[in-house]
Amino acid sequence: MMSSAEPFDVAIAGAGPAGTSAAIRLALNGARVLLLEEKKFPRAKLCGEFISPECISHFQQLGVMDQMLSAGASSLRETVFHSARGHKVAVPSEWFTAGATALGLSRSEMDQRLLERARAVGVMVLEGAHAAGVILENDFVCGVKVKTSTEANEYRARLTIDATGRTRALARHFDPESNSRSSKGRRGLVAFKAHLENTGVVPGACEIYFYRGGYGGLSQIEDGLSNLCFIVSASDVRRRGSDPDRVLREVVMQNSRAAKTLEQARLCSPWLSVSLEGFGRRILTPARGLLTIGDAASFIDPFTGSGMLMALESGQVVADTIVSQLGFGGEAQTVELVAREYEREYTRRFDSRLRVSGLLRRAAFVPHLAESAILIFGTSAHLRRKLARATRRTNSGQSPASSS
Repeated sequence: MMSSAEPFDVAIAGAGPAGTSAAIRLALNGARVLLLEEKKFPRAKLCGEFISPECISHFQQLGVMDQMLSAGASSLRETVFHSARGHKVAVPSEWFTAGATALGLSRSEMDQRLLERARAVGVMVLEGAHAAGVILENDFVCGVKVKTSTEANEYRARLTIDATGRTRALARHFDPESNSRSSKGRRGLVAFKAHLENTGVVPGACEIYFYRGGYGGLSQIEDGLSNLCFIVSASDVRRRGSDPDRVLREVVMQNSRAAKTLEQARLCSPWLSVSLEGFGRRILTPARGLLTIGDAASFIDPFTGSGMLMALESGQVVADTIVSQLGFGGEAQTVELVAREYEREYTRRFDSRLRVSGLLRRAAFVPHLAESAILIFGTSAHLRRKLARATRRTNSGQSPASSS
């Protein structure tokens, strides 16, 4: 096994939006950053591929806004929620950022451009590199162990970040409940995603469909395609022989709007699927010297449309905390202080919106509750706007845009 000679300031496992957001921000502030990615980009990723309006400011700060637009991102002016019986209610994108729209862009395009930007600002990027474990000395994480197709290496770092999403490749080694949660997730929910052509989705709209035991979203992305991502109960999947086409026809299309928009749709990519462990907060500091961000830190309900925002914003939070406390080129504070400050700021930023999303989840999976909620919120734009913004609000009462 080889070992890198000079330690990095920060090693990050996972080059999704959370990991690359943190890497770019850290590098721009003078940090020596290692970014590991198990896959080789560009690659498909199971995701709703909905980029909320608040993400635009993050793209601008990261220096990738022009690249996202040149990739052919679609403009999404509103999100429309459809009950199983055909009632609907709309949430305009400008409610979250005045004068802005959401974007629809595949993860293969978005993540590739973020990774290219990371390289351009000096981040050392390793693709096809599996984060196999951490370097542990005196109960302190001092870096990451990496395996590629040809060799194994160790890379030392002052601080290590797990941005590997729901797999939590590094954090799970310190979480005794991880295996039991994974088993529970396999019994509970399954998510599917594919790209389609010839759908009937309204241009400029992200459509959300509720049905028994789950919900799904459909919106346009680049090249005239639409992205369909939906969640269903694992029992429904098993009863249909784990055939995503049958699940789509017999479960998702029980929603009358979904049946109409998907009636003539044609599959343009292989189906992707994953078992879901659950939603909400996970451990932010699973070990001394190790932090989690993105889905590794918490998984917010996809119907809120704020998953991409939380990924980018958590990358910003961890980078800002590290820069202010570790003091690259100046006097450094302890890594323990970084962890405390990160937990405090993460809690302030995200706990309120996670609680609101958890309450809404109770209605999302029960058709008659979803029906009632859509009817109630359809009567008042003020109430609808207040609830929608609560899925983005910090504990201080500010929206992310005003607190960034």
